Amino acid sequence: MESVQSIKQRFEIIGNDPKLNRAIEKAIQVAPTDISVLVVGESGVGKESIPRIIHSLSHRKHGKYIAVNCGAIPEGTIDSELFGHEKGAFTGATNTREGYFEVADGGTIFLDEVGELPLTTQVRLLRVLENGEFIKVGSSQVQKTNVRIVAATNVNMFDAIEKGKFREDLYYRLSTVDIPLPPLRDRKDDIHLLFRKFAADFAHKYKMPPIKLSDDAIQFLQKYRWSGNIRQLRNVAEQISVLETNRDITLATLQSYLPIEGSNLPSVVGGKKSDGDFSTERDILYKVLFDMKSDLNDLKKLTMELMKNGAKVQDINPSLIQKVYGSTTTESEIHFEEEPRMNVIPKHNETHQEEFDDEDDDNHYLVAETIEEEEVLKLEQKEIELIKKSLERHKGKRKAAADELGISERTLYRKIKQFDL
Repeated sequence: MESVQSIKQRFEIIGNDPKLNRAIEKAIQVAPTDISVLVVGESGVGKESIPRIIHSLSHRKHGKYIAVNCGAIPEGTIDSELFGHEKGAFTGATNTREGYFEVADGGTIFLDEVGELPLTTQVRLLRVLENGEFIKVGSSQVQKTNVRIVAATNVNMFDAIEKGKFREDLYYRLSTVDIPLPPLRDRKDDIHLLFRKFAADFAHKYKMPPIKLSDDAIQFLQKYRWSGNIRQLRNVAEQISVLETNRDITLATLQSYLPIEGSNLPSVVGGKKSDGDFSTERDILYKVLFDMKSDLNDLKKLTMELMKNGAKVQDINPSLIQKVYGSTTTESEIHFEEEPRMNVIPKHNETHQEEFDDEDDDNHYLVAETIEEEEVLKLEQKEIELIKKSLERHKGKRKAAADELGISERTLYRKIKQFDL
């Protein structure tokens, strides 16, 4: 069995972090077996090195090794890529095609970003893991394959399972052995070693002297968070190597190539969202509709107060005015182009009457109003829009829509007839 140090030299792995060494040890131990392995870690930590180590130390090392980036293949074609398809299986399938599991028979397949697989593909993959069987797209013939699967992901698989984005049974089949790789910020002593290696490589590549960091620049390098991990560190080393004419790099020069990172505190504490946090457009729409309903109810209450008090603004509850207008407005501060004239008429009078229903259908008034045409039009448009949205959301169910709007079903039915909805 090869040592960890020899494997590092063979695959050009830089660093002496204990967690990194433990990951390599686990890869060496599982390589001679055929059990499935799941490599977990943030993007850019170098997860692709572990499958290559496992394949090279296994009895499949003379077989095919295929690396597949599951997140880069469109959902509509990934089944064809992995399992192949028959001629005529779908539009554009002019020939029979072999999938990766057929081509890599006897070898190893590395499924990078396996957490991005569609649920339908996950079902097919589970069957391969259980009994080595798969069916091409458009075929009914079961085929066998002898492939060792190593997967990798940068997502929290338990969160994905909880949200229904990843099958729990597939996760446990893939993660027979978990190999976690630490982020670069947890390997502080390895950061400068990696930077020097990258600087030397780029100096050789571009035929120029290698860059060298000052002491305070090295300290800053080790304290920096490196959200992009090794990939980000490599890019920074390449930029500085190419763009800087002075090969002695100061702290100020290094900082100019690094973005200022904000607070690392999570925005969601304890897995719960704050009351004002809406993650989807649907949540936002619901909040707007609820606010509109509340405003409409307040406006109805204000109208009732006006009618009861003979349209005297000073007699109205100030808190109600504040809810509707946003401040405790006095009569002189509320401006109408022409103040409405409202008269309460006995219910038996049928001349110029309109029934008014409140939320409990307890009070019925017949109101004759003289109001500006423009104001009536605006209120009607608002009412029509609110009724339409509520009916659409409840798929035409009048009772549910009426409950949400705060009116009776009979009133809603009359409004539907009135506005020809």
